Amino acid sequence: MTPTQPLRVRIVLALLISLGTLLVALWIFIPGPTYLLLHLSVGAPEVSAVLMVLAGLAFGLAMPTMRGNTASTIAAGTAIIAFGISATPLLGSLTARRRFDRAVTAALGVRPLERVAPSVVAAMRPSPVSMRDLFLGIPTGDVKVTKGIPVASPGGVPLTVTVYQPLAKGSYPLLVQIYGGAWQRGTPASFANFARWLASRGYVVFAIDYRHAPAAHWPAQLDDVHTMLAWIRDHAAQYDADTARVALMGRSAGAHLAMLAAYNDATLHARAVVSFYGPVNLVEAYQHPPSPDPLEIRDVQEKLFGGTLEQFPEQYRSASPINSVRANLPPTLLVYGARDHIVEPQYGRMLADSLRAHGNIALHLEIPWADHGFDEVFSGPSSQMALYYTERFLAWALADRDRR
Repeated sequence: MTPTQPLRVRIVLALLISLGTLLVALWIFIPGPTYLLLHLSVGAPEVSAVLMVLAGLAFGLAMPTMRGNTASTIAAGTAIIAFGISATPLLGSLTARRRFDRAVTAALGVRPLERVAPSVVAAMRPSPVSMRDLFLGIPTGDVKVTKGIPVASPGGVPLTVTVYQPLAKGSYPLLVQIYGGAWQRGTPASFANFARWLASRGYVVFAIDYRHAPAAHWPAQLDDVHTMLAWIRDHAAQYDADTARVALMGRSAGAHLAMLAAYNDATLHARAVVSFYGPVNLVEAYQHPPSPDPLEIRDVQEKLFGGTLEQFPEQYRSASPINSVRANLPPTLLVYGARDHIVEPQYGRMLADSLRAHGNIALHLEIPWADHGFDEVFSGPSSQMALYYTERFLAWALADRDRR
């Protein structure tokens, strides 16, 4: 090996790292035009801290050899650009927190946690984004998990529930978690980290199942949720869950089901509902699909209903949560990504406005850099912020039995 070879290796390595980091970081701004590329659009903001480290490493490799070396200069410049782009979510989290705190105060009051037990408050995440957790992950704690509990077999399809419980005996608030997946895929095992976190903080989480399209058409999915809620009502005491303190939560298609159940089902009265990027108006979404449209929204909805909007207008309309809005609904937390091109954030704003117009409490949070499914990366900045405000919303909503 000649004396110049290590230097060449260093420069090539700096170039490769800086260019690779920049190519990934660009997806923080670029929406995924296809389902495959959607993973980059979703994931890039959530691993932005790692991208910042890689950009810094590339700059460190290139900097000593920049003088008189074009390749090193290019590597260093590329690294600086990649670092700046990658820093966007963390810098944005500072202003987002101030905006979200104001939204919380407007919706829930100046001191929303004053009725919450001090022990509950102490167990909450201390800040919306933890740098430690970005790199090491969010520690979820030890909980009891009971998987695959059989509930029903509508149409010969077995439906199960997975229960996450605190280790200590007691009587705990009850959270029903409904997975997303375009009404076509997913299992109760989805988003286990989120369920484990809440169980370790004093909730009993029932992660439920439902039949999938296109084998099962609407309203089979909602019928299954009703079946699951009835089973939970009858068996909650076995798992230390308090049916007087119930919240429903879902993601995407699961959020759609959670909102419909919370607004229309008296089987298990919900005192709160949490929607992460849930569809709100299926008629509007069909008539005006997003651009780009990585999931092909019309195709997804046609598989759910078994046909087009023109064929089943009433089903599309009645399945839209915005058409279930009326007075005296449970408080609703709506969390959307501002870059979402599957369920556009305008629908979250639309639902929040309608809920408030009918005298209901609605807390709407829009994460500036986030795409659809942002909490797939549990320790990412979007997921951390969503978790921070979700646990405060739930604590406020379920703290006082006599509130509602």
